[in-house]
Amino acid sequence: MGTKMDARKYIRIRGANENNLKNIDVDIPRNELVVLTGLSGSGKSSLAFDTIYAEGQRRYMESLSSYARQFLGQMEKPDVESIEGLSPAISIDQKSTNHNPRSTVGTVTEIYDYFRLLYARVGIPHCPKCGREIAKQTVDQMVDQIMSLPERTRIQLLAPVVRGRKGTHAKLLERAKKSGYVRVRIDGNMYELSEDIALEKNIKHNIEIIVDRLIVRPGIEKRLTDSVESVLHLAEGLLVVDVIDGEPMNFSQSFSCPDCGISIEEVEPRSFSFNNPFGACPECFGLGYKMEFAEELMIPDPSLSINEGAIAVLGWQSCTDKNSFSRAILEALCKEYGFDLDTPFERYPKKIHDILIHGTNGKSVKVFYKGQRGEGVYDVAFEGLIKNVERRYRETGSETMKAEYETFMNITPCSACKGQRLKPGALAVTVGDKNIAEVTALSIEKLQSFLKDLKLSDTQMLIGGQILKEIRARIQFLMDVGLDYLTLARATGTLSGGEAQRIRLATQIGSGLVGVAYILDEPSIGLHQRDNDKLLATLKHLRDLGNTLIVVEHDEDTMLAADYIVDVGPGAGEHGGEIVAVGTADEIMKNEKSVTGAYLSGKIKIPIPEQRKKPSGWLKVIGAQENNLKNIDVDFPLGVMTCVTGVSGSGKSSLVNQILYKRLARDLNRARTIPGKHKKILGLEQVDKVINIDQSPIGRTPRSNPATYTGVFDLIRDLFAATPDAKARGYKKGRFSFNVKGGRCEACAGDGILKIEMHFLPDVYVPCEVCGGKRYNRETLEVKYKGKSIYDVLNMTVEEALEFFDAVPSIRRKMQTLYDVGLSYIRLGQPSTELSGGEAQRIKLAAELSKRSTGKTVYILDEPTTGLHFADVHKLTEILQRLAGDGNTVIVIEHNLDVIKTADYIIDIGPEGGDRGGTIVACGTPEEVAANEKSYTGKYIDEMLKRK
Repeated sequence: MGTKMDARKYIRIRGANENNLKNIDVDIPRNELVVLTGLSGSGKSSLAFDTIYAEGQRRYMESLSSYARQFLGQMEKPDVESIEGLSPAISIDQKSTNHNPRSTVGTVTEIYDYFRLLYARVGIPHCPKCGREIAKQTVDQMVDQIMSLPERTRIQLLAPVVRGRKGTHAKLLERAKKSGYVRVRIDGNMYELSEDIALEKNIKHNIEIIVDRLIVRPGIEKRLTDSVESVLHLAEGLLVVDVIDGEPMNFSQSFSCPDCGISIEEVEPRSFSFNNPFGACPECFGLGYKMEFAEELMIPDPSLSINEGAIAVLGWQSCTDKNSFSRAILEALCKEYGFDLDTPFERYPKKIHDILIHGTNGKSVKVFYKGQRGEGVYDVAFEGLIKNVERRYRETGSETMKAEYETFMNITPCSACKGQRLKPGALAVTVGDKNIAEVTALSIEKLQSFLKDLKLSDTQMLIGGQILKEIRARIQFLMDVGLDYLTLARATGTLSGGEAQRIRLATQIGSGLVGVAYILDEPSIGLHQRDNDKLLATLKHLRDLGNTLIVVEHDEDTMLAADYIVDVGPGAGEHGGEIVAVGTADEIMKNEKSVTGAYLSGKIKIPIPEQRKKPSGWLKVIGAQENNLKNIDVDFPLGVMTCVTGVSGSGKSSLVNQILYKRLARDLNRARTIPGKHKKILGLEQVDKVINIDQSPIGRTPRSNPATYTGVFDLIRDLFAATPDAKARGYKKGRFSFNVKGGRCEACAGDGILKIEMHFLPDVYVPCEVCGGKRYNRETLEVKYKGKSIYDVLNMTVEEALEFFDAVPSIRRKMQTLYDVGLSYIRLGQPSTELSGGEAQRIKLAAELSKRSTGKTVYILDEPTTGLHFADVHKLTEILQRLAGDGNTVIVIEHNLDVIKTADYIIDIGPEGGDRGGTIVACGTPEEVAANEKSYTGKYIDEMLKRK
């Protein structure tokens, strides 16, 4: 009996061999918070995602009918002998963020669906034009309302048959007279229908037929109802009650405004969906923005004249050439409007500027053009640069050209809906005096207080009470995971990996499942230390519901809070894939073999630099206003390593990525980008280029690998081409490339593997039987350098290659940098698709380190410690200090305290996220920031510095 119970308490994994795992056996306790940790590339993700999650998912799929399975695609069976005690698995990782522009925080968490329902059921429609409330009423409701007037009130019932229409309307008046009506009110004046009424034909008129005159008293209900019905029939559902000596009352049988005559459609949930033609703004189809050609991208430097190449957009770059047709058009415009092409573009008067950008308004100019087929004079009505390029963009059939044109486009809010994505009718429906777009634009925190103070009538509460309860609960979950600064309208494509994960976490808590294995991939990314507790409370809440949580994580707080830790290692890649230690945090700390334990217990520390470097100059950003930045001036020191810190959503990325990086990229690297809102940046002359080192893959195909990315493969091919064998055969360096015909194996086109499609089973990849997976043909492989073929070299790890190419300084230097950044274990020909984010980033860093430094480069890194273990962070801080040591400037956005404490300078933005952020809280050396009372970061840094 005991063993049976034990099996239920553990997920037992036996013989896991996926990727670099070395036939490992491990028991993971169920219904506990378990952290998997280890060096980057040690095999944690292989164990968590490729083994446990893949098998849990596959078993669930197997339980479905074969009919359902055919729609789901096949799941490959992971390379593992057996897994017992496995629950259905749900993975919450970083890669699964939806980059569809229609996906928002509201739609992903399903809160928006509840809001649509709320607005459709209890919303109050207003007229989109004049803003007055519109109500739909039945005849009985109208009669009851009229009867509620004080007794003896004299009223007349009017049928508004014409509202604001020109004409004499003689036929209409004649018809009313024949129907037996006696009086009519035209433009506020009473007339008898027996009179001869002549109306001015060109003036708009309002005509109301008087159907009945009554005095309110008991007993008139029947007559009143008949008269109201006659009016509604005459005036197509409208009724005006003229109260003598009182205010007139307007009634409508449909949702239409009695004043403007605009009727809005029946309100239903789909009227509020911007993904449905019923609700979406017809101009931008519910996206809220349009791609439009931007003048500042077409003419990036307006201080140049047209002759100096001010116009950079495709098709007009040729206008500097005297023989081009575009030049002939511009010369004709010069002649007609009296300007020249040598004036800097920004100095043109507004009239000339508008003609060049927006055209001559249909006026033709005579263009004299001499081409290959002779010469002639053409009448051309110049449509303006923007229209001309738009037409070319529409008419081109080439995808490449389209993509090239799109680099000159900018995203601008839709002019019709002002970025609110919905039709005017839907935006005119309010709950608590706010429409649905205004509610989704509130930050989660403000939304929570709006819902708290929301006053609804009793009927509205009856209908919407349940919906509101659901919305409030889900909003509380978002607050719990530290996302109070987001808005529901925020596009999911703009979220960081950690934010997207925490949103999915909140959604999962909302679903309240029990008995599930949740597998998370570093949920603490992008979270400030201060909000870590919120996240841990959420994870523990999920565990206490009765779920197993397996978290791949490097964060110290999470490890200390975990019930159980599995340390995978000891090294990375080939040197990893084994279980080093298991147990609680205390047990791991006592384990001699565990590197993680050594860092946790403080046996190994990341050292704090003896002295902080002094800045060699400053880059000053003046008046930064992008997103939530409050018109701030920020000084970035040059020649040192700077950390930009602050709680999530405080404005770090807006400042560094949107303003600083884009401005430097535009001015120094001549990139086509529009920087975020700021006045100016001073000190640009002190730097010569900017490089953004992120965690995106170094290549998206198996053909790209570390050797090709760092450029070392070129040098290796040169070396092989210079061998006596190659010279004797007449082989050039191209012979040793697996991307071009010649030296590669043609059976697999240099891939080394063939994909065999199997119906009803997953695709199988088999090594190519001609070359045996070696990617080259036999002749190429016969060329050897020091006894090794080109395939053998690609199969070497960096460590082996370093020794092998010891005598070749150019190759050795590049190998040394890969070794220094801690990638001694990766193979030179390892496909880039197999590399983790942290590894891809370090390959980029290595490529930068191996270049000859100018000392004037700015390196920008956004959370480089993602996916890195303590030991990897240790290496990273050394690399960053090395980069800054050469006189370069390193700017890092980071939450990791180990990186922050080694920085030379800190800029802390905050104090909170969203609207309450966007100001500078503290700046200076870590010691100075630690002494600042107001800074949250300072408080945590202070603790780190005391641990010395």
